[in-house]
Amino acid sequence: MSRSRLLLLLLLPMLLLTMAFRQTPLVDPPPIDVPAGLTAVQVSKAVKGALIGRTWVVTAEHADGIDAALNGNDYQAKIHVAFDTHQVRIRYVDSTNLKYKVKKDGTRLIHTNYMNWMRYLSGDIGRDLQLISAGAGSMPMASPGG
Repeated sequence: MSRSRLLLLLLLPMLLLTMAFRQTPLVDPPPIDVPAGLTAVQVSKAVKGALIGRTWVVTAEHADGIDAALNGNDYQAKIHVAFDTHQVRIRYVDSTNLKYKVKKDGTRLIHTNYMNWMRYLSGDIGRDLQLISAGAGSMPMASPGG
């Protein structure tokens, strides 16, 4: 056997392990509490603002929430953000090229980047809800250069 084939044979398990580390269990983020006194319109504004701020595209609006997609050059993630005046819940819907799979034991796996995106999005929604609740959401934004 040539040296290059032997080297490939020895490195293949390590390469496969490295690829596996790019997957993590898919767990929908915990619900985000809505501050008391906010209306459904204000909650919707906070959710949309956070989605748009993270380059998600709102694909549909329903009475119970918003569907959104994140589109990259070679991947797509789809989520549903359900909300009312008490909680916001983000749920995975579908993806393309994000290594999504369900193991035999029912554990869902997905690319680690997806879970980071959910953490950032959840944080942004929570922050935007707090800002609107504090009245900062209605403050005019400063114009560029002034």
